[in-house]
Amino acid sequence: MKGYDVIARVLKAEGVEFIACYPRNPLIEACAKQGIRPVVCRQERVGIGIADGFSRVTNGTRLGVFVCQHGPGAENAFPGIAQAYSDNVPLLFLPAGEPLSRQGVTPSFSAVDNYRHVTKWSTYVSDPRRLAPALRHAFYRLRTGRGGPVMVETGMDALFGEVDREPVYRPVPGSRFAPDPAALTAAVDALVAAERPVLHVGQGVLFAGATAELVRVAEALDAPVVTTMPGKSAFPENHPLSVGASAITKPAHLLAAYADADCIFAVGSSLTKTTYGTSLPPDAGAPGGKVLIQATVSEEDVHKDYAVDHTLVGDARLVLDAVARELERRGVARGPGPRAEATRAAKAAFLDDWRAEFDSDEVPINQYRVIRDMMANLDPAETIVTHDAGTPREQIISFWEATTPRGYLGWGKSTQLGFGLGAIMGAKLAEPDKVCINVMGDAAIGMVGMDLETAARNRIGIVTVIFNNGIMAIESDSLVDAHTDFGANFVGGQYAALAESLGAAGERVTQPADFPAALERAVATSREGRPAVIEVMAKAGYRWPGRPEQGLG
Repeated sequence: MKGYDVIARVLKAEGVEFIACYPRNPLIEACAKQGIRPVVCRQERVGIGIADGFSRVTNGTRLGVFVCQHGPGAENAFPGIAQAYSDNVPLLFLPAGEPLSRQGVTPSFSAVDNYRHVTKWSTYVSDPRRLAPALRHAFYRLRTGRGGPVMVETGMDALFGEVDREPVYRPVPGSRFAPDPAALTAAVDALVAAERPVLHVGQGVLFAGATAELVRVAEALDAPVVTTMPGKSAFPENHPLSVGASAITKPAHLLAAYADADCIFAVGSSLTKTTYGTSLPPDAGAPGGKVLIQATVSEEDVHKDYAVDHTLVGDARLVLDAVARELERRGVARGPGPRAEATRAAKAAFLDDWRAEFDSDEVPINQYRVIRDMMANLDPAETIVTHDAGTPREQIISFWEATTPRGYLGWGKSTQLGFGLGAIMGAKLAEPDKVCINVMGDAAIGMVGMDLETAARNRIGIVTVIFNNGIMAIESDSLVDAHTDFGANFVGGQYAALAESLGAAGERVTQPADFPAALERAVATSREGRPAVIEVMAKAGYRWPGRPEQGLG
């Protein structure tokens, strides 16, 4: 048996449903013979985005896999793996590698050397007898602890080498960890003593499948809940205790919730200070300031950017269940109560302040009118929405109401333009019965637009909404003279026509009243397995919560 057959049989045993891939690698054909579907992309970073989105939507219970050739394939894949690493997303990366005889020879590319800092674990295998053990360890690492991409670089010696018999292989379960009981008691003491606790919720709650436990804790404490961008949808945003999520945007009611708190319970969060998130108040964890409790699956997160008063290291579901049980044992049942009502009222007032944007009849079209119409014409419980980097992210994150886990895919501490297209294809492969929508700008489509053909060829029925305003709006404050003197921010294209030429359905919308009908047609098309693109001719000026309108020309 060849080494590539060993790998394919291991993937089959582990329940791998498809491999995103870009030739050339003999593993692709070997997987096809095992009934594992190859989804061939147009570029490696999008293929990894497909695997990434699949793993996110399934919370890692079903794993995305990406396969590529050695040398240029492994080189081109780097941005996608870096994106997954920044967001702690478990996926298996299987690049081919140079044979052992070429290791260390310039200019041969060594994936294991170059990916060491953007993978949770990586190894190089040159002996086919080591393939099954390496993959066994890889799957354990993928299912245990902090998420992240795992790489097994398979040298040509391993791929084409032979083993005498088929290895005996059993699927590998992961391990979960519960918090230290003494630390748990101290943390609950602090929560009960607090008069105004706030929950700061990250993506770890989603990967742990802990939404029900989170709701129990929030209601027992009558504590408002703020989610990070990757954590958005971990708490139902139609709940009265939901404050919402934030990226660069800084909604006033969200900042007020932090400012009012005397205790912040961060759960499933690395508490990483990032441009693309809301930092905690300066006195969080400081002497005499707000008490800071951090529950995380990894000790690497603790005392990194903040001094923490109480630490709970463990799986978010086990942590929250233990906290909920202890609160129940102590008879703590405060809500939903007055703080829930205050949170609901503050959020409603915030949305009312944006009513003019939602109802705008402007031409070119106001992007917030589109977001309003998406909310009005789609069932959030049966929809998965993601965004791309830049203004689409900032315009949608505060206003799309995510009611079910993974109804919204938020990302990234790294925010690469174009990631949303691959991610939403992976989401559709994971949840084929849901409406899967990616909202992106005209700069992002320039990065990955050819992979609309990947969706068409593979009959992945996604909907892509493109805000075409002819300009890279988010860059306006950093390219002032470059734009004024040389037009550096201008971009252009006819993206509905592009979509049609690549096998997708395409429609351009120029009037705001026409968008709902276009959306209905696009959703119907997507249900037939054909991707659809709605090109919205959008206004160039933009406004975000916490940021005044920027006028562009």
